[in-house]
Amino acid sequence: MRRIGVDLGGTKIEAIALDETGRALSRQRVATPRDDYAGTLDAVATLVAAIEREAGTCDTVGIGTPGAVSARTGRMKNCNSTWLNGRPLAQDLEAALGRPVRIANDANCFALSEAVDGAGRGARIVFGVILGTGVGGGIVVDGRVLEGANAIAGEWGHNPLPGPREEERPGPACYCGRTGCIETWLSGPGLAADHVRETGERLTAEQIAARASPADAACSATLARYEDRLARALAHVINVLDPHVVVLGGGLANVERLYDNVPRLWARHVFSDDVATRLVRNVHGDSGGVRGAAWLWDDADGRMR
Repeated sequence: MRRIGVDLGGTKIEAIALDETGRALSRQRVATPRDDYAGTLDAVATLVAAIEREAGTCDTVGIGTPGAVSARTGRMKNCNSTWLNGRPLAQDLEAALGRPVRIANDANCFALSEAVDGAGRGARIVFGVILGTGVGGGIVVDGRVLEGANAIAGEWGHNPLPGPREEERPGPACYCGRTGCIETWLSGPGLAADHVRETGERLTAEQIAARASPADAACSATLARYEDRLARALAHVINVLDPHVVVLGGGLANVERLYDNVPRLWARHVFSDDVATRLVRNVHGDSGGVRGAAWLWDDADGRMR
């Protein structure tokens, strides 16, 4: 079974064709026509056609998008690519491509990719985390995406930071209208903003991580605060979901010390005498979302994973 995955991002649209083993047959990308819904549909259709010219006819198409399909209206909601909100994207893409499509949130696609043939392969419950310009999450149980009654399963980024200390109250303002959301602390911009508040020094998240060492006490302290907050946030996920594996994605997943320090710190917040959950780095990197979109179709019965 050959399958196409499309990652419909805010700045780029990427597509991949996978064979039965997960080997990439073709991979292409184009710029996203921002604020242009009709142009976005056309770009996806053109990209899928180009992939099939290179890889041959494929059996299925899966689409990873920001936001989710509303169970009530069948239209898109919660997209930071705002020109998709309120649109019947699934139906319009099916018309443009002339075939059925499966759509899932991009964080769900990341989690699915890592659960199928990535860092979470073989684990029954996988929680996939994206720590980038925003904070997202996806849940895969027995190889299938868990969407939930409201299509928001795994959306932990807009919950309050657990166990806030006095100096963390009420927390930074979030674009969602709340304050103190996990995203405002654990995204790349959130890490950079925390460093500015504490030191007055403006650095990117990548610069802070690179400079964190005994020779730079300020950056070390900022990254230590980040690790403590990430540990608290993930401990609450473990207490509710009890995943076998937590897979980190996004730019901050490349910070090596997280994988030693965060599990050590989360132990004090997890309601168990022993924590078997593993914290691991993703295998597929930036390809996770587009590969996960391709895996949305199940080989056995054609159902959505």
